[in-house]
Amino acid sequence: MFDLLFSGASQAQAVPIPAWLDLAAVVVGSLTGCIVASERKLDLVGFVGLSILCGLGGGLLRDMAMQQGGVYLIDSPYAIPGSVAIALISFVFPSPFFSNPRGLEWFDIMSVGLFAVSGTDKALLYGLSPWATVLMGTLTAVGGGMLRDVFLGDIPRIFRKSNLYALCAVAGSTAYLIAATCGLNKIVCAIICLIVTVGLRRASLRYHIMSPADVDLTPKVQAGVRKAEHKVERVWQERTDDSRRSR
Repeated sequence: MFDLLFSGASQAQAVPIPAWLDLAAVVVGSLTGCIVASERKLDLVGFVGLSILCGLGGGLLRDMAMQQGGVYLIDSPYAIPGSVAIALISFVFPSPFFSNPRGLEWFDIMSVGLFAVSGTDKALLYGLSPWATVLMGTLTAVGGGMLRDVFLGDIPRIFRKSNLYALCAVAGSTAYLIAATCGLNKIVCAIICLIVTVGLRRASLRYHIMSPADVDLTPKVQAGVRKAEHKVERVWQERTDDSRRSR
């Protein structure tokens, strides 16, 4: 399986995803920042700041970690202007963007899926191992939201017990990696990643699937060990008794 992933990854390196797909991730991610800025009643600077953090923060963390290729937000002529434009438009015309209370949820998970595509594909492009590829996809997907929460003084959402979120990014990134390894078209791979990411998130919300927290298996392990010890002692005692009787 691992040999297949490594050999297939080399075939997936040749062609990167289209530039518009990267830009789409930035636009949707920036919108999530603007929605949070609107909820917090921030000023224009706050809108622009959260828009850039959510739209470009995850990619920046990925590029810093990879240290290969360029830095997307600097190399792309559209990344920063696009993110700032989203902030300005949504600040001046908030009604179309913020009238739906469930908008943040949908924009947020869509951005996670799109950024998982972007991060995973770039890692594949530079020949990273499958483990590093999934990590880069996940970091790109949740990094912007993590920076947003840190700047707002909150515990990052991915660290709190909640419906599946970061695990959705892991699953989506893994799905993209496997699909690309199988030689599928990059757009098809991206669609698969989005379906897995969004579908898993929606399922966790519908069926109240929560990420685990406060887990302590020590008592169960200790009970199992004590039970095994008692069983061994009982068997040993029976054998000892049988040996004495035979004498």
